[in-house]
Amino acid sequence: MALQVPVVTAQDGSISGPTSSSSAAGYSCDPSQCQLPNCNCASTSPPGGLSPSDVPQFVVFTADDAIQSYTLDAVNQFLAQRKNPNGCPIKMTYFTSLNYTNYTLVTDWYVAGNEIADHTMTHVGSPPADEINGNIIALNALAGIPLDAIQGFRAPYLNYTAQTLQLLADVDFTYDSSTASSIPVTDPGTDAYWPYTLDNGLANDCLTVDGICKGLPKIPGLWEIPMYAFFDNLGVDGPHLMDPWLDTANGASSVNDTATFEYMKNTFTDHYNGNRQPIGLYTHPIHLSTTYPGVNPPNSTIQMVNEYLDWVQMQQDVWIVSNEQLLAWVRNPVAVSDLDSFEPLKCPTPQVDPNLKICNGIPQNEAGLLEECDFPDFPFFTCYGCPQVEVSPSNPNPPQQVPTGQEMRYRLPSNCSTPFWDPIAGSCLCQSSACAFTDNSRPIGPNGANLTGGGTGGDGFDGSGGTPTPTYINFNGANPIKLWSGSLVGIMSALAVGAFGAATGWVLVNV
Repeated sequence: MALQVPVVTAQDGSISGPTSSSSAAGYSCDPSQCQLPNCNCASTSPPGGLSPSDVPQFVVFTADDAIQSYTLDAVNQFLAQRKNPNGCPIKMTYFTSLNYTNYTLVTDWYVAGNEIADHTMTHVGSPPADEINGNIIALNALAGIPLDAIQGFRAPYLNYTAQTLQLLADVDFTYDSSTASSIPVTDPGTDAYWPYTLDNGLANDCLTVDGICKGLPKIPGLWEIPMYAFFDNLGVDGPHLMDPWLDTANGASSVNDTATFEYMKNTFTDHYNGNRQPIGLYTHPIHLSTTYPGVNPPNSTIQMVNEYLDWVQMQQDVWIVSNEQLLAWVRNPVAVSDLDSFEPLKCPTPQVDPNLKICNGIPQNEAGLLEECDFPDFPFFTCYGCPQVEVSPSNPNPPQQVPTGQEMRYRLPSNCSTPFWDPIAGSCLCQSSACAFTDNSRPIGPNGANLTGGGTGGDGFDGSGGTPTPTYINFNGANPIKLWSGSLVGIMSALAVGAFGAATGWVLVNV
């Protein structure tokens, strides 16, 4: 039997040149009428009238597609050892599609502090409504992600239409992040806009998507978070968007990690020394997985990405964030001197007795309580009861299959937080609206203290030496080619998200 996740191609999310222009955009917005927090004009200037020197440089980290142990391993080899300037572990956004996804790992990843966003159920471009809405329903039912927590969307292959955006607005999404910023910030005609609302239409992708721009689509309150490209020595003719380490640089015929490292640093510097528009690492993690059979990424590439992030975190006022955190700041911008009190960048941790047996997304609590849903195509684990049939766009929440001698499990209600919900007992551990979270961030000191991330190090990819990064521990704590039998591996490792997240996962191999 062979159970293998299709490895997405390098062309999934690539661009080859400008996707917009000022004339094609035909964009007009009156900032006196479009004001934060619920409206923002497409602009290269920082929101809130802040000077660039008072603005944090945000580096957004996102991942697309299925959540499995090997994809989380791939993310953690870059984020697990890192912290932001306030001492908080890094949070990121995972745009989740459901084929091959292990739902219990979605729960763990969310409870550990990360953002879970929508990437359709079956990874289809220009998706119909049932692909978008069904994903929300299934993630809520089988992973316990609160409905109001799934606020973001990215179209597979970045293939969307004006209708796609309207479908998002119809079900109250907060933002889309499918468009490309394809012109360098150093170009007077750059399309590297800070996140903006569609009250006055789109201003990105005007050359590549029909029926948008010049005031369309007019969807008040829906935010667009552009994906900001890197640029090699060819400038506007050398853009690199998703998984830039898979691309050749400077017109060469083969991938060169050193060249990639240099253009990533150069593009970051242009943002940092300019208006500090965000920049991002937009990934398909499976490409750099070291625990998925058949994928053998060059160690030099993994080193290069870590060295880039090490270098980025040496700069002052740099924060690695999720889309959710970025947008929270854009809607309510504060100067770097005031970030100490900015709640979305803090790191509240749910306080649950580690000896309590509850299936809640915290590995030491849920050990032994997961249900194994052994479907032939996409087997997975869940806290919330196996469905009778596999989920699909036409049936995203099938009736629950109740094993003989057991009781039906209760899905997450709207009035309880995931780590405090007991789906077996059907009860909430916390009745308070605060739900016993503890903030583990540290104050940002005066006079520039603690303005760079800590605990990173590096292995000297660029010849500069440096302290080795901490030993990387696999997310699932397993031998890379172990096939799970259904038991939980309850290790606690240094995760990108804090104290939680090591949980069971399917590593699928040819047998």
